Amino acid sequence: MSLKIRLARGGAKKRPYYRIVVADSRSPRDGRFIEKIGSYNPMLPKDGQRVELDMEKVKAWLAKGAKPTDRVGRFIHQIEADAWKWEAGNNPQKAEPGQKAKELAAEKAEKEAERKAAAEEAKAAAEAPAAEEAPAEDAAAEAPAEDAAAEEAKSE
Repeated sequence: MSLKIRLARGGAKKRPYYRIVVADSRSPRDGRFIEKIGSYNPMLPKDGQRVELDMEKVKAWLAKGAKPTDRVGRFIHQIEADAWKWEAGNNPQKAEPGQKAKELAAEKAEKEAERKAAAEEAKAAAEAPAAEEAPAEDAAAEAPAEDAAAEEAKSE
């Protein structure tokens, strides 16, 4: 039987209150427990008595092989550092989006790339006739200049 020292939630909606209990790891969070060894009231100010633990019972259960959850391990370490050594967890995937979110982001990126390509094609198509007309206008503008130059040459 694997034992956990964990929080069991009580209190009303939006007014949490937790009991710190020793329970079988297979039992539900707020279900059956073996012994209550403390309490945690997150509604109290941080400098007040938010966490109350019976450290003698905690040490006894730790000696019997009970493992505290991360939050309870932090509480135990804050009260008495030699009872339990709490180490900050390292989860580099914590902020990484899930599989579905990655798929949606990839689809969005594809649509954005298609939209940009279509906009560039439309812009290029709009500029192409203007580019074709420009040489014709230049040629028409140059032709009278050449005719005028030819007439001046004849008159001289």
